[in-house]
Amino acid sequence: MTHFDLVVIGAGPAGEKAAAQAAYFGKRVAIVERAQVPGGTPATTGGIPTKTIREAALYLTGFRRREIYGVGLDLPPEISLERIRDRAEDVVELAIDTVRENIDRHGIELVRGDARLGADRSVIVRGEGERVLDAEVVLIATGSRPFHPSTVPFDDPDVDDSESILEVDHIPRSMVVVGGGPVGCEYASIFAALDVDVTLIDSGPRLLPFMDEEISAVLADAFTGIGVRMVLGRGTSTIGRLGDRLAVTMADGEVLHPERVLFAAGRAGNTDDLGLEEADIECDLRGRIVVDEHYRTSTVGIYAAGDVIGPPALASVSMEQGRVAICHAFGFPFKESVDPMPPYGVYSIPEVAMVGMTEQSAEAAGIDHEVGRSWFEQNTRARVAGTTDGLVKLVFRRDDRTLLGCHIVGDVASELVHLPQAVLHTGGTIDRFIHTTFNVPTYSEAFKYAAYDGLQRLGGPPAPATT
Repeated sequence: MTHFDLVVIGAGPAGEKAAAQAAYFGKRVAIVERAQVPGGTPATTGGIPTKTIREAALYLTGFRRREIYGVGLDLPPEISLERIRDRAEDVVELAIDTVRENIDRHGIELVRGDARLGADRSVIVRGEGERVLDAEVVLIATGSRPFHPSTVPFDDPDVDDSESILEVDHIPRSMVVVGGGPVGCEYASIFAALDVDVTLIDSGPRLLPFMDEEISAVLADAFTGIGVRMVLGRGTSTIGRLGDRLAVTMADGEVLHPERVLFAAGRAGNTDDLGLEEADIECDLRGRIVVDEHYRTSTVGIYAAGDVIGPPALASVSMEQGRVAICHAFGFPFKESVDPMPPYGVYSIPEVAMVGMTEQSAEAAGIDHEVGRSWFEQNTRARVAGTTDGLVKLVFRRDDRTLLGCHIVGDVASELVHLPQAVLHTGGTIDRFIHTTFNVPTYSEAFKYAAYDGLQRLGGPPAPATT
């Protein structure tokens, strides 16, 4: 048995950052990882590969420039796929190397194998042999995997999840994407950019149900504009084969025969074979580990962070959860809590981002609120770039103009959202955008004009701001 101050199970975002935090303060740390490389889903099969494929597809097809200049690249599909894969592999390799270098730099021992919890905060690792790691603190950060309902025939070579789709050997002529969440929206728009005939199906009434309703509608319009057909709110579809053809049958009887199906509806925590029950670690009905505000499980000395504890399942938040858990576990006077207003970003075409309250959540909270909008079709920088889909939408309190939330559909929404996040953290008002000087032309100008729009909706000259 080898003793460590901390043993982390999983080398994804939560595990890596938690381990580095402990090592930074002088603790002896080990990470157990069953995959061949560290980094977890974001680095290897999720976030970074998807975003790289998105950018490569846009570049190689000239997708954004077709309507502006009337031209686009016309590479044979097999060459496009080869170039996209090469680029994705390069970026993934860089991401993995960055994680590996961080682990090495902090003197963390990376142990390969499958982990299982033992008695008294020990971790049993089975790889080429068996090794037992004893720890003062254990952090479970095993991440998640694509959800596989028994009704979906994933053994069919033309039915993919969000990981196997990365291994596609050709660009299909047609595709059905099942799932209107972030992953489904991202892949649907990426394949549309590659001239695939895409149908996006979701049993719910709108895309991205956690987003502001208006933002969901604007994204749906943008998808329609790039050729994605959407089938929403028509019940659960079934996937199978009729003869030698794939068949997606919807609740109303319509049958689609795509060349390929991507099922991207939900994820499941990687908790199988960890020995949670034997360790008396409580899970909810969906198999997610139950933790308190400090990310402690029901067993003393064992913490959990990241996707394995459920939403929001964002790499950015998972990292912070891991750091907060370790600071609490060892009493480090550093990270005490996770940002209560993290930004959300969906890397579809166009992007979508949000921070803070939606109109619907403000209304549900009984807050007398107003909104201000600025559409990118009126933004000079967006016109120059030819990326005029979408808007900036501010939600604010009527009586004192305090910003409550911001919602963006647009080309660089995932970058722009950090500006209103900063205003939210200071309790600022929409006047902050009015009094700020922005470079011209920029996408950021949209915040100023959304704020002016909000003031006009209030009627009359504005009263002096308090911040």
